[in-house]
Amino acid sequence: MTTHRTGGFTLEPYPGLPLTVRDVGVGRPVLVLHGGGGPATMAGVVDHFAATSRVLAPTHPGWEDTPRPEWFSDVGDLVETYLDLLDDHDLRDVLVIGSSFGGWIASEMTVRDRGHRIGGLIIMGAFGPEVEGHEVRFPTAPPGPPPGEGLGAPAPRRGPSPAALQALVTYAGPSKSDPKLLYRLARVTVPALAVWGADDTVVPPDFGRAYAAAIPGARFALIRGAGHLPTREAPETAFAAIDDFLASIGR
Repeated sequence: MTTHRTGGFTLEPYPGLPLTVRDVGVGRPVLVLHGGGGPATMAGVVDHFAATSRVLAPTHPGWEDTPRPEWFSDVGDLVETYLDLLDDHDLRDVLVIGSSFGGWIASEMTVRDRGHRIGGLIIMGAFGPEVEGHEVRFPTAPPGPPPGEGLGAPAPRRGPSPAALQALVTYAGPSKSDPKLLYRLARVTVPALAVWGADDTVVPPDFGRAYAAAIPGARFALIRGAGHLPTREAPETAFAAIDDFLASIGR
């Protein structure tokens, strides 16, 4: 069952699992997958693409006070759910963009895309693979408004809520990685770009280099002056890298 409303819809891909999806814009489909900080961290990405594309931006179960059944508990559950979303809506040539944890999901989706729904992949600050000598540090306070903004109003919540953080820990597992991911990425045949903040202390740039090396023909863009969320921290440079990549592949 799908319930539509202005700017999005809610569906129930499995009994007891409502999935909220923001749906804005018209054009080629773009699937935007958020990380631990939640949908708000990808608002700029959604707005950037909604001017020319149809953007679908689901909220992972467990974020924004959405329910997550106990059995829905690993990256594969999210991957299959979002691949089904593309199938059920008959979406083709989809550009999938994932940040942080969402980048892990996006990468695995592209590996498992047996229906050839996905036409391009962009990951930003994504964890998932094992990279020797580096450890992923889950963020607790992603960048918020500039100092002084919103004076007199309630302070916005910074970082994942306790429920979202628990969902992130559950999905990612104790190791926060999949030791087989880099090997499986060799199956990816669509154009791919890894965008990384040069100052990312959550998921260091070596993760991006590892992704780019594992995906045939993938590109790596290092964004100076940015940390874990380059499209928020250095938007002009980050979006320029993304747009140049898309122009080069005819999107």
